[in-house]
Parts: sequence; structure tokens; C-alpha cells
Amino acid sequence: MSRKRTAVLISGRGSNMSALISAAQSPDYPAEVALVLSNRPDAKGLERAAENGIPTTVVDHKLFSGDRQAFEKAVDDILKEHRIELVALAGFMRILTPYLVDAWANRMINIHPALLPSFKGLETHERALSEGVKLHGATVHYVSSEMDDGPIIMQGAIPVLDTDTPDTLAARVLEVEHRIYPKALELVASGQAKVSGARVETGDADASGMLIFP
Repeated sequence: MSRKRTAVLISGRGSNMSALISAAQSPDYPAEVALVLSNRPDAKGLERAAENGIPTTVVDHKLFSGDRQAFEKAVDDILKEHRIELVALAGFMRILTPYLVDAWANRMINIHPALLPSFKGLETHERALSEGVKLHGATVHYVSSEMDDGPIIMQGAIPVLDTDTPDTLAARVLEVEHRIYPKALELVASGQAKVSGARVETGDADASGMLIFP
């Protein structure tokens, strides 16, 4: 089986990166984590990746004087150098321009801590509590030129409890993220998650598996 060479882009501790690395340790998983790239030299996830024998690199966005396209070109060059086929954003805290998004169209995925299209952006858990929603969760989607947008691959939902705080809700959503991101990458790497307009079609994949409800 040919495994898709995947780069994971991080900015922090890389907990979702760790979930992807764990999944990719299985020999029948269709993706291998071939590179971990961060825009921050002090990202803790770099240490975790190195401990697992995965090549790491840093493209410090601060060195590009606000030139976002120059930063993204440097990232793109490294991805090509490592013969990357898929990109998984895992807490990569940079808003991407169409330059990089278009270059990796339908080959770049992201995980967001909310049930998109609700609660795009930051402070998703605080906003979910403020709005009084009864379900919250996480979404894996293909990346588009709009922030936290793009065809949805998989979602995971949990009930919002009356006793929840932003911290407790975030912790429970993170558990969901760790479940759905490896499954979503598996669908993408195996070619089962095909983009059709604004939707993702999964063919023979079990449609009930597109929504995880612990």
C-alpha cells in the first residue's frame, strides 16, 4: 500500500498532531506523517515529533516582516522539498492567503473546535456557552480561502452540560478532536473523501461514521 506523505503544521503543543502520529504508526493506515512544520521555534510539538523520529522544521513567520505570501512561499518550498502529498493543519495559528490554499486545494485539511458553520474563529467554547447551544463539538474540513470554511469531512458532537465552563467544555471537545482527526485523514488519504462542490462525498464509506457522537 502506498501511504500518502503528510505534513502536519503546528504552532503549539501539537495534541492533534500526536493523535495523527499515533494513528499513522499502524502499518495499514493510508497516511504517514513525513514532516512536522511550525511557524514558532518554541512550539512544544516539535519535541514530540522529534521523539517519534519525524523530521521537523521551522519557518518563523516573524522573519518575514509581515509579508504573508513570502512566508507561505517558504512553507510551500519546504513541503515540496519533502515530497509532501497532504497537509494537515493542527493548531497552526496563521491565517492563510489564497497563495498557499490554492496551491494545496483539496489536499489541505484543518480541524476546528466547533460544529461548523457555527462559531468560526476564536473563543468557540465561550461563545457556545454564551449562545446556549445544546450541542457543541469539532469539525474536520478541507481548507478554503475563507477562515474556518470549506467542505466538511467529519464532525464530532457532544452535549453541552449545565455545569460546563469554557475549560471543561474545551477539554471534552479536545477528546472528540483526537477521535475524528485521524479518521478524517484516513478518509482523505485513502481517496474516499472526494470534494463535490461544497460537499464531501465518501462513496462506499459508512455515512454514519461522518458524525461521531460519544
